[in-house]
Amino acid sequence: MRPSQIGQLDHTIILCRRMPETRTFYGDVLGLAIAEERANWVSFQVGATLLTLRPRGVWSVCDDGPLPAGSAALQLAFRVPREAVDGWHADLLAKGVPILRGPTDLPQWRHRTLFFRDPEENIIELYAEY
Repeated sequence: MRPSQIGQLDHTIILCRRMPETRTFYGDVLGLAIAEERANWVSFQVGATLLTLRPRGVWSVCDDGPLPAGSAALQLAFRVPREAVDGWHADLLAKGVPILRGPTDLPQWRHRTLFFRDPEENIIELYAEY
């Protein structure tokens, strides 16, 4: 086996059933900056990485297939400053975002975490290291 030439994760694509709501969530609720937007594609800049949204369905490579209701396709973890976790919690509650678990310290990981879902039912984590 040869050594991997994979050096970094360049971008992540979320397959969407609710494209307008999910675009609003990442752009307006989380405040991510748009890097590129097309008719069925929007990419947000997150540091050196792109987070892209596109509709779920049949396309030139494959059929994405259905996702059972209530199932998460992925979990995204965004690192924030420690003092920001509680502020995000208050902001998300004010915007009506359902919280899965409020701010919690996880000493074994040395993380303060906050968990919620996006409109596609993916699990989103905001965490701070301490």
